[in-house]
Amino acid sequence: MQNVQRRTIDAPVDRMGALLDRIAGPDDPLWPARTWPPMRFDRPLAPGATGGHGMIRYTVVEHVPGRLLRCRFDPAIGVLGEHELRVEPDGTGTAVVHVIRGRLTGSMRLLWPLAVRWLHEALLQDLLDHAERAGTGTVRDPARWSWWVRLLRRALAGRGAGPRRVSLPGGARLAAGTLDHVDLMDAWQGTRPAGASADPAAWRAAMFGRPPRWVGALMRLRNHIPGLEPLDTRDVFAPLDARADEVLLGADTRHFDVRISLFVDAESVVCSTLARPRTRRGRAYLAVVGRVHPLVVRTMLARALRAAPFAPAT
Repeated sequence: MQNVQRRTIDAPVDRMGALLDRIAGPDDPLWPARTWPPMRFDRPLAPGATGGHGMIRYTVVEHVPGRLLRCRFDPAIGVLGEHELRVEPDGTGTAVVHVIRGRLTGSMRLLWPLAVRWLHEALLQDLLDHAERAGTGTVRDPARWSWWVRLLRRALAGRGAGPRRVSLPGGARLAAGTLDHVDLMDAWQGTRPAGASADPAAWRAAMFGRPPRWVGALMRLRNHIPGLEPLDTRDVFAPLDARADEVLLGADTRHFDVRISLFVDAESVVCSTLARPRTRRGRAYLAVVGRVHPLVVRTMLARALRAAPFAPAT
């Protein structure tokens, strides 16, 4: 069995190699630990370091600083072989390459083609997204989980992981001072990945720059409700004010006003929504929206955390 995941990134090989050497460390910019089990070793990267991610266990057999990390699987997981992550020059850029070579044994002969392969490739594409962001500051074509990967993750991990509901952050001053007598207010907090940007404007772009298609579909459905003036995502997600740690978005309509705050601190990103009705129709509308709104925000914040914005490495 051999599986190769590769991406060429428009960044110098030395820059990408420096990122490789930080993998599994406290400031790891590559491993997508927010959405996958974190990679951990019992000591700094060097031959003999033992660890893994989740139930996948392995031992470092070779580390060439700035170029290569090669590990041997624990045979107990059902793979006799090795995997490596390396960087190498590729034209004017750098290729980041992950390779698995081995022989499947026991139940893994069935689990690999049915589930493990697809989860592995989704994880690696997320890692390559992180590498591209860390190296260039952006991702030209972000990876998307397939319906099968989403189903497998839901079956394996349940639905409890991800952003959690919290109170309005004390540091979110723009949100706290924007509206009074609100009928709808909630806040969702997610852990900011190591090395991710602290700029709330970058998080606004990650969360609202390219909303999921189903959010647009919900907006179109909403615009067919009699008596409500049409809106689109550009109206609702328009920036109104900003601070170093917070950006405030929103819109005022005939029936209600809405504000959305993105507050970023050292450890987390919090998306807070406040809405104030102007009319009875607006109050009724917010009562209905309040039932589905938490799911929408939680899902969009989780999506942004998965595609966390990173500043270019220096």
